[in-house]
Amino acid sequence: MSQAFQLPLISFAVVSAIMIFTWIIAYKIKNAGIVDILWAFNFLFIAFVIWLLADGASTRKNLVCFLAGLWSIRLGIYLLIRVGSHLNKEEGRYQQLRSEWAPNANLKFFIFFQMQALSNVFLAIPFFIIAINPAPTLSIIEYIGAAFWLLFIIGEGLSDYQLQQFKKKSANKGKVCNTGFWNYSRHPNYFFQFMLWIAVFILALPSPYGWISIICPIVIGLLIFKVTGIPMTEEQSIRSKGDLYKEYQRTTSVFIPWFKKI
Repeated sequence: MSQAFQLPLISFAVVSAIMIFTWIIAYKIKNAGIVDILWAFNFLFIAFVIWLLADGASTRKNLVCFLAGLWSIRLGIYLLIRVGSHLNKEEGRYQQLRSEWAPNANLKFFIFFQMQALSNVFLAIPFFIIAINPAPTLSIIEYIGAAFWLLFIIGEGLSDYQLQQFKKKSANKGKVCNTGFWNYSRHPNYFFQFMLWIAVFILALPSPYGWISIICPIVIGLLIFKVTGIPMTEEQSIRSKGDLYKEYQRTTSVFIPWFKKI
């Protein structure tokens, strides 16, 4: 079987099994929010599959596995700390889904968890393409893509850190974070996440069929802007913070960190 099919199939088998186990735990503790943690860590498991089995040039394979693993560990640990701090209380957006999906919420969450596993593999398409590229040397475009990928990992990490530090202060309870990047954008973490997938696309471009990777930033953009990202986050923020968040919406950009409304 061609590696172009073998790697995604093996990766899906691995992350699907992980998500089944995750769903069992979520069912036991009545908190579907743990899916976010494993969704992030699943890219590390996929990177490990790629590192073990891909037969492309080792320098390129090691680079993509390192960057994918670094991003996965960074995001996974952040979510582990955030979600793990309130395992006894499910996040509002998942409470809303549980309410909407009743009385078959558990079954629908099982399907949802498997769709998350499928999304892991789908978004890893550029990783597979890059890792099976046999070209012995990296091109300048690949160096640029890798540099941007690392830069946006750092940017996303800083955004999450700034929000985490804001929430740590008891005086900020019930308030809207408006420090650092959050003073300019309501969703700097989503901005850097979107740009990260643009960087992955750039890194994949020189590889055979690398152009296919454009589907990933397109899908991430649709998810962020239209589905589970900004719409659900802002709905929950309005429910929990009301007029404070509406004022924040009025004075900040929805997305781009360096633009602030006057």
